[in-house]
Amino acid sequence: MNPLISIITVTFNSEKTVERTLQSVAAQTYRDIEHIVIDGASTDGTLSILDKYRQGISYFSSEADAGMYDAINKGLRVAKGDVIGLLHSDDLFAHDAVVADIAEQFADRQVDGIYGDAVFFSPVSEQKIVRLYSSAKFSSARLAWGWMPAHPTLYLRSELYKELGEFKTDYAIAADYDYVCRIFLRDRFRILYMPKVLVKMQTGGISTRNWRATIRLNQEVVRACRENGIRTNILKVLSKYPEKLVEMLFL
Repeated sequence: MNPLISIITVTFNSEKTVERTLQSVAAQTYRDIEHIVIDGASTDGTLSILDKYRQGISYFSSEADAGMYDAINKGLRVAKGDVIGLLHSDDLFAHDAVVADIAEQFADRQVDGIYGDAVFFSPVSEQKIVRLYSSAKFSSARLAWGWMPAHPTLYLRSELYKELGEFKTDYAIAADYDYVCRIFLRDRFRILYMPKVLVKMQTGGISTRNWRATIRLNQEVVRACRENGIRTNILKVLSKYPEKLVEMLFL
C-alpha cells in the first residue's frame, strides 16, 4: 500500500514565490499526497494565488501566528500522512518524481526517515544554481560543527514526529537545527541518505537574508547543541563556512 505523504507549506506574504511552489507539488507524479498550506494572514496577493490552487490543497488555514515554527506546528497537528515533510513557499521539488522516489524508500517499514541533497538558486532564475547543499558527509558527530542535512529534504514517519514533539517556537531561525539534533540523538532509528537532489531552495531565506541573520543563526545553533547535550562553541560552528564556500565554487 502506498504511504500517504503529507507536505506542509507555510506562507506569509509569499506572492512572489508561492505559485511556483504550488505548481511543483501539483506536478508530482506520485498521487497520494496531502498538501497542507498554513498561511499567517498574508496581506499581499498570496491568498488570491492560493485560492487558484485550492483544488490541490488538502488542508488550508489563514490566521495570525507566532512565526514560521508556530505555523509548522499547526501543520503537524492536522497532518494525516504516514510520512511528513516540509516544502517552504520559496522552494520547489527538483523534478516531478521526487515524492515518488521518497515514497519508494518508505516501502521498507524499517525506514524511519530519509534525507537527500538540495541546491540553492538565484532569485533571478531557478535555473541559475549557485550552491550544491550536499548531505552526503553528514553524521550526528558533525552536529557539533554546525552541520545538518538539508532540512527541506528531510521526511520522517508521522510516528517519529509524534514521539519528538513540536518545533520550539522560542527559536527565531534555528528551530529546525534543534529538531535535527533531537532526531539524530535518538536511539534506535534508521534514517537513510538518498544521494539525489530533491529540493531547489531560493537564496535569501530567513537564515541567509543578511549578516545579522547569519550571526543569530549561529548563536542559535550553539544554543541548540548545548540544550541537546552536544559540546560545541561558536568557533567550532563557524569553521563550517570554508567548506560551504567550496560547495559554491565547485558546482
